[in-house]
Amino acid sequence: MPLPLVLIGLGAGSAALGVGKGIKAAIDQKDAKETQEKAQELVDRSTTMINSNRKHCGDALNRLGEQKIDTLETSITQFIAAFERLHNVDFSNSTGLDELQNFVIDRQDLDELKSMQSTAASLLGGMASGAAIGAITAFGAYSAAMAFGAASTGTAIATLSGVAATNATLAFLGGGSLAVGGLGVAGGTAVLGGLVAGPALAVMGFIVGGKASANKDRAYSNLAEAEKYKEEMQTAIVACNGIRRRADMFTRLLLRLGAYFDPLIYQLQQIIETSGTDYSTFSPEQKKTVAAAMATAGAIKAVLDTPILNENGELTSESGRIPGSISAFLESHEEA
Repeated sequence: MPLPLVLIGLGAGSAALGVGKGIKAAIDQKDAKETQEKAQELVDRSTTMINSNRKHCGDALNRLGEQKIDTLETSITQFIAAFERLHNVDFSNSTGLDELQNFVIDRQDLDELKSMQSTAASLLGGMASGAAIGAITAFGAYSAAMAFGAASTGTAIATLSGVAATNATLAFLGGGSLAVGGLGVAGGTAVLGGLVAGPALAVMGFIVGGKASANKDRAYSNLAEAEKYKEEMQTAIVACNGIRRRADMFTRLLLRLGAYFDPLIYQLQQIIETSGTDYSTFSPEQKKTVAAAMATAGAIKAVLDTPILNENGELTSESGRIPGSISAFLESHEEA
Protein backbone atom coordinates (compact mmCIF):
# COMPACT_ATOMS: atom_id res chain seq x y z
CA MET A 1 0.00 0.00 0.00
CA PRO A 2 1.43 3.35 -0.96
CA LEU A 3 2.63 5.54 1.88
CA PRO A 4 0.43 8.50 2.66
CA LEU A 5 1.71 11.67 1.05
CA VAL A 6 2.06 13.36 4.41
CA LEU A 7 4.50 10.69 5.63
CA ILE A 8 6.50 10.99 2.42
CA GLY A 9 6.67 14.72 3.00
CA LEU A 10 7.84 14.31 6.60
CA GLY A 11 10.51 11.82 5.58
CA ALA A 12 11.85 14.13 2.91
CA GLY A 13 11.87 17.02 5.35
CA SER A 14 13.77 15.01 7.97
CA ALA A 15 16.37 13.96 5.39
CA ALA A 16 16.84 17.56 4.27
CA LEU A 17 17.20 18.67 7.90
CA GLY A 18 19.78 15.96 8.54
CA VAL A 19 21.79 17.01 5.48
CA GLY A 20 21.58 20.64 6.60
CA LYS A 21 22.86 19.82 10.08
CA GLY A 22 25.67 17.78 8.60
CA ILE A 23 26.74 20.63 6.34
CA LYS A 24 26.64 23.11 9.24
CA ALA A 25 28.66 20.75 11.44
CA ALA A 26 31.28 20.39 8.71
CA ILE A 27 31.50 24.16 8.29
CA ASP A 28 31.76 24.68 12.05
CA GLN A 29 34.47 22.04 12.32
CA LYS A 30 36.45 23.63 9.49
CA ASP A 31 36.06 27.08 11.10
CA ALA A 32 37.16 25.65 14.46
CA LYS A 33 40.24 24.06 12.92
CA GLU A 34 41.31 27.22 11.07
CA THR A 35 40.67 29.41 14.13
CA GLN A 36 42.62 27.01 16.31
CA GLU A 37 45.55 27.08 13.90
CA LYS A 38 45.48 30.87 13.85
CA ALA A 39 45.53 30.98 17.68
CA GLN A 40 48.47 28.57 17.83
CA GLU A 41 50.36 30.55 15.18
CA LEU A 42 49.89 33.74 17.21
CA VAL A 43 51.22 32.05 20.33
CA ASP A 44 54.19 30.49 18.54
CA ARG A 45 55.15 33.73 16.82
CA SER A 46 54.82 35.78 20.00
CA THR A 47 56.84 33.24 21.97
CA THR A 48 59.61 33.26 19.36
CA MET A 49 59.75 37.06 19.43
CA ILE A 50 59.90 37.38 23.23
CA ASN A 51 62.53 34.65 23.47
CA SER A 52 64.69 36.43 20.89
CA ASN A 53 64.34 39.79 22.65
CA ARG A 54 64.89 38.17 26.04
CA LYS A 55 68.17 36.67 24.83
CA HIS A 56 69.39 39.97 23.38
CA CYS A 57 68.51 41.73 26.64
CA GLY A 58 70.24 39.09 28.77
CA ASP A 59 73.30 39.24 26.53
CA ALA A 60 73.47 43.03 26.95
CA LEU A 61 73.37 42.73 30.75
CA ASN A 62 76.00 40.01 30.56
CA ARG A 63 78.27 42.23 28.45
CA LEU A 64 77.86 45.03 30.98
CA GLY A 65 78.72 42.65 33.82
CA GLU A 66 81.83 41.53 31.98
CA GLN A 67 82.83 45.14 31.28
CA LYS A 68 82.43 46.00 34.97
CA ILE A 69 84.69 43.09 35.86
CA ASP A 70 87.27 44.10 33.24
CA THR A 71 87.28 47.71 34.45
CA LEU A 72 87.79 46.62 38.07
CA GLU A 73 90.46 44.09 37.19
CA THR A 74 92.50 46.46 35.00
CA SER A 75 92.04 50.23 35.33
CA ILE A 76 90.78 50.35 38.93
CA THR A 77 93.38 47.85 40.14
CA GLN A 78 96.20 49.86 38.56
CA PHE A 79 94.85 53.17 39.86
CA ILE A 80 94.51 51.99 43.46
CA ALA A 81 97.98 50.40 43.39
CA ALA A 82 99.50 53.72 42.28
CA PHE A 83 97.32 56.08 44.32
CA GLU A 84 97.88 54.25 47.61
CA ARG A 85 101.62 54.85 47.26
CA LEU A 86 101.09 58.61 47.58
CA HIS A 87 101.58 60.52 50.84
CA ASN A 88 100.36 63.91 52.04
CA VAL A 89 97.58 64.08 49.47
CA ASP A 90 95.61 67.28 50.01
CA PHE A 91 93.36 68.77 47.37
CA SER A 92 92.32 71.83 49.39
CA ASN A 93 94.74 74.11 47.52
CA SER A 94 95.18 72.04 44.40
CA THR A 95 94.99 73.54 40.95
CA GLY A 96 93.06 70.42 40.03
CA LEU A 97 90.31 71.05 42.57
CA ASP A 98 87.79 71.62 39.82
CA GLU A 99 88.35 68.03 38.73
CA LEU A 100 86.83 66.76 41.98
CA GLN A 101 83.65 68.78 42.16
CA ASN A 102 81.29 66.14 40.79
CA PHE A 103 82.94 62.81 41.53
CA VAL A 104 85.01 63.22 44.68
CA ILE A 105 85.92 59.95 46.42
CA ASP A 106 87.28 59.37 49.90
CA ARG A 107 88.91 56.55 51.82
CA GLN A 108 85.62 54.69 52.16
CA ASP A 109 85.04 54.91 48.43
CA LEU A 110 88.49 53.46 47.80
CA ASP A 111 87.77 50.62 50.22
CA GLU A 112 84.51 49.92 48.40
CA LEU A 113 86.33 49.85 45.07
CA LYS A 114 88.81 47.36 46.54
CA SER A 115 85.89 45.25 47.74
CA MET A 116 84.42 45.35 44.23
CA GLN A 117 87.80 44.15 42.96
CA SER A 118 87.48 41.15 45.25
CA THR A 119 84.01 40.48 43.88
CA ALA A 120 85.32 40.74 40.32
CA ALA A 121 88.09 38.27 41.11
CA SER A 122 85.51 35.83 42.54
CA LEU A 123 83.41 36.21 39.42
CA LEU A 124 86.39 35.50 37.20
CA GLY A 125 87.11 32.38 39.20
CA GLY A 126 83.49 31.36 38.91
CA MET A 127 83.53 31.92 35.16
CA ALA A 128 86.46 29.55 34.84
CA SER A 129 84.69 26.84 36.81
CA GLY A 130 81.22 27.47 35.40
CA ALA A 131 79.89 28.47 38.83
CA ALA A 132 79.14 32.05 37.83
CA ILE A 133 76.04 31.25 35.77
CA GLY A 134 73.72 34.19 36.24
CA ALA A 135 76.11 36.11 38.49
CA ILE A 136 77.64 38.08 35.61
CA THR A 137 74.16 39.07 34.46
CA ALA A 138 73.27 40.04 38.03
CA PHE A 139 76.39 42.21 38.24
CA GLY A 140 75.32 43.91 35.01
CA ALA A 141 71.78 44.56 36.25
CA TYR A 142 72.61 45.72 39.77
CA SER A 143 75.29 47.43 41.79
CA ALA A 144 77.73 45.13 43.57
CA ALA A 145 75.99 45.75 46.89
CA MET A 146 72.57 44.81 45.45
CA ALA A 147 73.82 41.80 43.53
CA PHE A 148 76.04 40.25 46.14
CA GLY A 149 74.96 41.74 49.46
CA ALA A 150 77.02 44.36 51.30
CA ALA A 151 80.04 45.10 49.13
CA SER A 152 82.38 45.01 52.11
CA THR A 153 81.50 41.43 53.02
CA GLY A 154 83.02 39.86 49.95
CA THR A 155 80.04 37.53 49.50
CA ALA A 156 81.02 34.37 47.69
CA ILE A 157 79.46 33.89 44.28
CA ALA A 158 78.08 30.51 45.31
CA THR A 159 75.90 32.26 47.91
CA LEU A 160 74.50 34.91 45.61
CA SER A 161 71.65 36.38 47.61
CA GLY A 162 69.36 39.32 48.04
CA VAL A 163 67.44 40.92 45.22
CA ALA A 164 69.61 39.32 42.53
CA ALA A 165 68.69 35.83 43.66
CA THR A 166 64.96 36.46 43.94
CA ASN A 167 64.20 38.96 41.20
CA ALA A 168 61.95 37.35 38.62
CA THR A 169 63.08 39.63 35.79
CA LEU A 170 66.65 38.48 36.22
CA ALA A 171 65.55 34.85 36.11
CA PHE A 172 63.54 35.55 32.98
CA LEU A 173 66.59 37.11 31.31
CA GLY A 174 68.80 34.15 32.17
CA GLY A 175 70.51 35.28 35.37
CA GLY A 176 68.42 33.81 38.13
CA SER A 177 69.33 32.23 41.42
CA LEU A 178 72.49 30.16 41.28
CA ALA A 179 70.99 27.82 43.84
CA VAL A 180 68.70 26.47 41.14
CA GLY A 181 71.15 26.58 38.26
CA GLY A 182 70.62 30.15 37.14
CA LEU A 183 67.06 29.87 35.87
CA GLY A 184 64.93 29.66 38.97
CA VAL A 185 62.35 32.05 40.36
CA ALA A 186 58.90 30.73 39.60
CA GLY A 187 60.01 28.68 36.63
CA GLY A 188 61.02 31.61 34.47
CA THR A 189 58.17 33.95 35.31
CA ALA A 190 58.89 37.41 33.96
CA VAL A 191 58.23 40.64 35.77
CA LEU A 192 58.92 43.37 33.26
CA GLY A 193 57.62 46.84 33.95
CA GLY A 194 54.76 45.47 36.01
CA LEU A 195 53.85 42.77 33.50
CA VAL A 196 53.44 39.26 34.84
CA ALA A 197 53.76 36.83 31.95
CA GLY A 198 53.43 33.12 32.53
CA PRO A 199 54.89 30.34 30.40
CA ALA A 200 53.85 30.08 26.76
CA LEU A 201 50.09 29.81 26.48
CA ALA A 202 48.96 26.23 26.09
CA VAL A 203 46.33 26.53 23.37
CA MET A 204 43.94 23.66 23.95
CA GLY A 205 43.10 21.50 20.97
CA PHE A 206 39.52 20.55 20.31
CA ILE A 207 38.38 17.00 20.81
CA VAL A 208 38.36 14.98 17.61
CA GLY A 209 34.86 13.75 17.09
CA GLY A 210 33.49 16.22 19.59
CA LYS A 211 30.56 18.47 18.87
CA ALA A 212 31.42 20.88 16.06
CA SER A 213 29.69 23.83 17.72
CA ALA A 214 31.57 23.23 20.99
CA ASN A 215 34.88 22.99 19.15
CA LYS A 216 34.12 26.24 17.36
CA ASP A 217 33.37 28.04 20.63
CA ARG A 218 36.54 26.66 22.22
CA ALA A 219 38.66 27.67 19.24
CA TYR A 220 37.41 31.26 19.34
CA SER A 221 38.02 31.36 23.08
CA ASN A 222 41.58 30.18 22.45
CA LEU A 223 42.03 32.85 19.79
CA ALA A 224 40.99 35.54 22.28
CA GLU A 225 43.52 34.17 24.77
CA ALA A 226 46.19 34.10 22.07
CA GLU A 227 45.49 37.76 21.20
CA LYS A 228 45.84 38.66 24.88
CA TYR A 229 49.10 36.71 25.11
CA LYS A 230 50.42 38.52 22.03
CA GLU A 231 49.70 41.91 23.62
CA GLU A 232 51.42 40.88 26.85
CA MET A 233 54.49 39.68 24.97
CA GLN A 234 54.64 42.92 22.99
CA THR A 235 54.67 44.82 26.29
CA ALA A 236 57.43 42.53 27.56
CA ILE A 237 59.42 43.09 24.36
CA VAL A 238 59.25 46.87 24.86
CA ALA A 239 60.52 46.40 28.41
CA CYS A 240 63.32 44.09 27.25
CA ASN A 241 64.41 46.60 24.62
CA GLY A 242 64.49 49.38 27.23
CA ILE A 243 66.70 47.32 29.53
CA ARG A 244 68.97 46.31 26.65
CA ARG A 245 69.48 49.90 25.51
CA ARG A 246 70.24 51.04 29.05
CA ALA A 247 72.75 48.22 29.55
CA ASP A 248 74.46 49.00 26.25
CA MET A 249 74.66 52.67 27.24
CA PHE A 250 76.39 51.78 30.52
CA THR A 251 78.82 49.50 28.71
CA ARG A 252 79.75 52.34 26.35
CA LEU A 253 80.16 54.70 29.30
CA LEU A 254 82.63 52.37 30.97
CA LEU A 255 84.56 51.92 27.73
CA ARG A 256 84.71 55.68 27.22
CA LEU A 257 85.77 56.29 30.82
CA GLY A 258 88.44 53.63 30.47
CA ALA A 259 89.84 55.28 27.34
CA TYR A 260 90.20 58.54 29.32
CA PHE A 261 91.32 56.89 32.56
CA ASP A 262 94.11 54.63 31.32
CA PRO A 263 96.39 57.44 30.05
CA LEU A 264 95.90 59.25 33.38
CA ILE A 265 96.93 56.13 35.29
CA TYR A 266 100.04 55.85 33.14
CA GLN A 267 100.85 59.51 33.81
CA LEU A 268 100.33 58.94 37.54
CA GLN A 269 102.70 55.99 37.46
CA GLN A 270 105.28 58.09 35.61
CA ILE A 271 104.93 60.91 38.15
CA ILE A 272 105.67 58.49 40.97
CA GLU A 273 108.66 57.07 39.10
CA THR A 274 110.17 60.49 38.42
CA SER A 275 109.00 62.61 41.39
CA GLY A 276 108.43 60.11 44.19
CA THR A 277 105.34 59.61 46.32
CA ASP A 278 105.12 62.87 48.29
CA TYR A 279 102.15 64.66 46.79
CA SER A 280 103.08 67.94 48.50
CA THR A 281 106.21 68.19 46.34
CA PHE A 282 104.41 67.72 43.03
CA SER A 283 104.12 70.49 40.48
CA PRO A 284 100.70 72.08 39.85
CA GLU A 285 100.39 70.11 36.61
CA GLN A 286 101.25 66.86 38.38
CA LYS A 287 98.70 67.57 41.11
CA LYS A 288 96.11 68.24 38.43
CA THR A 289 96.84 64.83 36.90
CA VAL A 290 96.34 63.17 40.30
CA ALA A 291 93.07 65.05 40.77
CA ALA A 292 91.84 64.11 37.29
CA ALA A 293 92.66 60.44 37.87
CA MET A 294 90.88 60.43 41.21
CA ALA A 295 87.82 62.15 39.77
CA THR A 296 87.68 59.62 36.93
CA ALA A 297 87.88 56.78 39.43
CA GLY A 298 84.93 58.43 41.17
CA ALA A 299 83.00 58.63 37.91
CA ILE A 300 83.63 54.94 37.26
CA LYS A 301 82.50 54.11 40.79
CA ALA A 302 79.30 56.09 40.18
CA VAL A 303 78.56 53.88 37.16
CA LEU A 304 79.37 50.71 39.11
CA ASP A 305 77.17 51.84 42.00
CA THR A 306 74.15 52.61 39.81
CA PRO A 307 71.75 49.68 39.34
CA ILE A 308 69.88 49.41 36.06
CA LEU A 309 66.98 47.49 37.58
CA ASN A 310 65.15 47.96 40.86
CA GLU A 311 63.71 45.26 43.10
CA ASN A 312 60.60 45.07 40.93
CA GLY A 313 62.62 44.47 37.78
CA GLU A 314 61.93 47.95 36.39
CA LEU A 315 64.46 50.43 35.03
CA THR A 316 65.74 52.75 37.77
CA SER A 317 65.44 56.51 37.41
CA GLU A 318 69.05 57.02 38.53
CA SER A 319 70.32 54.86 35.66
CA GLY A 320 68.59 57.29 33.34
CA ARG A 321 70.30 60.31 34.93
CA ILE A 322 73.88 59.14 35.45
CA PRO A 323 74.82 58.89 31.73
CA GLY A 324 74.24 62.63 31.31
CA SER A 325 76.46 63.46 34.29
CA ILE A 326 79.24 61.15 33.09
CA SER A 327 79.06 62.47 29.53
CA ALA A 328 79.26 66.07 30.78
CA PHE A 329 82.27 65.14 32.93
CA LEU A 330 84.08 63.49 30.02
CA GLU A 331 83.28 66.24 27.54
CA SER A 332 84.62 68.93 29.84
CA HIS A 333 87.83 67.05 30.63
CA GLU A 334 88.49 65.54 27.22
CA GLU A 335 88.48 69.05 25.79
CA ALA A 336 90.77 70.40 28.55
